[in-house]
Amino acid sequence: MAANRCPNSSCEYFNRLLPNHAKICPLCGTALGDMIAAPVQPSLPLAPTRNGEQTNYQPRLPYPQPIPPSPPSPVPPVLKLVHTTGREFYLRREDGCIGRRSQIQGTVPEIDLVGIPDEGIVSRTHARVHWDWNQNTYMILDDHSRNGTYINGNLLSPGVNYRLSHGDSLQLGQDGLVRFTVVVA
Repeated sequence: MAANRCPNSSCEYFNRLLPNHAKICPLCGTALGDMIAAPVQPSLPLAPTRNGEQTNYQPRLPYPQPIPPSPPSPVPPVLKLVHTTGREFYLRREDGCIGRRSQIQGTVPEIDLVGIPDEGIVSRTHARVHWDWNQNTYMILDDHSRNGTYINGNLLSPGVNYRLSHGDSLQLGQDGLVRFTVVVA
């Protein structure tokens, strides 16, 4: 006697008997192909019962494996800028602005550098930082600052994204007055 069985090992109907006329598995949609002969069941051994009689027993079928829950949505690593004074600034989100707060406009950047030495050479919105999911890295963009942004001593072109890597030296403004070490953790 011919019988169809689902060949997809991740399907709940894997290796289960399906109707002979079925061309695809009704659960997962896998093509069943040609019908295959049903395997011949070997005779089951007799097992003794409490009262001494012998009976056939059926082996237990394995339960289908549960589908694991989907992983939580990915979160970018924390970006930490360590100033030469030892003060640390954190970006705990996907994107943000590096600059100084403005009392007049009422804006506060995500990385607010008010209070560091030589803060006056840092623009209110000096640079933008964002996590690039495709490249799996933080990117920095000089937001047309007056005094420039440098990575490892190289001046960034305003309006262009640059990779920001762990261990980079980030300098805001000229003469190396406002410098940070980049830590991606």
